Amino acid sequence: MPYDKRSELPDSVRDNLPKHAQEIYQEAFNNAWDKYKDPDDRQGDDSREDVAHKVAWAAVKQQYHKNDAGNWVAS
Repeated sequence: MPYDKRSELPDSVRDNLPKHAQEIYQEAFNNAWDKYKDPDDRQGDDSREDVAHKVAWAAVKQQYHKNDAGNWVAS
């Protein structure tokens, strides 16, 4: 279930990440959704959706981190 709009992202993403980080998440999720559609391309028993979320969070964490106040900020 790729995300067509940022407004469709999970609450945990929309409520916590800045706009740019949400865009990174959306693009990474959608790319991973396409890339890992074949179960043979995934490790373990993770679903396609689980893998896509993990990839998306990893992409966000390359450019953003949580500060001491718990807010996501650009690295």
